[in-house]
Amino acid sequence: MNPVYNGRMRVLLVSKAMVVGAYQRKAEEIAALGVELIVLTPPSWRDRRGAQPLQPRYTEGYRLRSIPICFNGAFHLHFYPTLPSEIRRIAPDLLHMDEEPYNFATWLALRAAQRQRIPALFFTWQNLLRRYPPPFSWFERANYVAAAAAIAGSEDAANVLRRKGYVGALAVIPQFGVDPAHFAPAQARSDLASHLHVGYAGGLLPEKGLDDLLHACAQLRGEWRLTLAGEGSEQRTLQTLAARLGVAQRVAFVGRIPSTEMPAFYRSIDVLVLPSRTTPSWKEQFGRVLIEAMACETPVVGSDSGEIPQVVGDAGLIFPEGDRRALTQQLQMLLDDVEMRIRLAQAGRRRVLAHFTMQQVAQRTVNLYREVLGRS
Repeated sequence: MNPVYNGRMRVLLVSKAMVVGAYQRKAEEIAALGVELIVLTPPSWRDRRGAQPLQPRYTEGYRLRSIPICFNGAFHLHFYPTLPSEIRRIAPDLLHMDEEPYNFATWLALRAAQRQRIPALFFTWQNLLRRYPPPFSWFERANYVAAAAAIAGSEDAANVLRRKGYVGALAVIPQFGVDPAHFAPAQARSDLASHLHVGYAGGLLPEKGLDDLLHACAQLRGEWRLTLAGEGSEQRTLQTLAARLGVAQRVAFVGRIPSTEMPAFYRSIDVLVLPSRTTPSWKEQFGRVLIEAMACETPVVGSDSGEIPQVVGDAGLIFPEGDRRALTQQLQMLLDDVEMRIRLAQAGRRRVLAHFTMQQVAQRTVNLYREVLGRS
């Protein structure tokens, strides 16, 4: 049995994901477990959904700072030019690089940690067996050797990591959970009538299957409306499709909603739908909006892409990805059956409390930290 480190530890966590305010609750929970935590993020992060500036929201008990980033938005090539000097100055007991092993930023960070003899770990969501060309394959192999441990966000991601040759310590832990006090149900719902307010939150991107959602909603019998929260390259295409289907008046595009305001969005809708479609280079890696909605006692419907069925379990409805008729049938059931909505809503909240709180994710993460330092 490996020894477990029980002393106070200083951990440096580098995470572009933590520019999102709601995600910072994990840092507070980690710090509350006796960790001296320093979190470094870029000033903002850009991707196909747009730019997300740093939103300091949950900052108690630890230090949160932004550092410069080069090639912002280049997922594989971005890096932090001052990070090696930060590692030397902070001298943490452990470096947690919240990045994929094939990224340049991870390779530079783990090399800097090695020079200081600091154990380091990386995180992966990659749930497809993909082979990368040099230099990314070189980064990947080097990081497999350099890392003291790895975290995979799902069992699929862990299996991919093993198949690609990683043999070190490995824990399966979602990147983030939810704060059930913030993502909480409304005090009372008096508007569960014979209409259905369908919602979606996330990128307006081709792989998210939002054309399937529009087609499915257009076939519903009865009163319904659809709200799409997010930004992305498909917005104009989706607006044109809504007009062609004759449902433009029932569809609202509300843009990106700040993470701390998302509970109000979930409480305003009757069902959240995540209709993701697998592509040759991507399948749904988790679907964080599912657990956020479930925590707010909003029923969820998801496709069977990637990790969605494992996240939802028996607390929501699953349809075959791309099957518009099946999606229409499930939404019609929810439109017609208020009692089903209530049952699924309550089951979703129970499932989140049992498996997906931020405190649970933080505890499992700190357990891994202690195991790594115990071996070190």
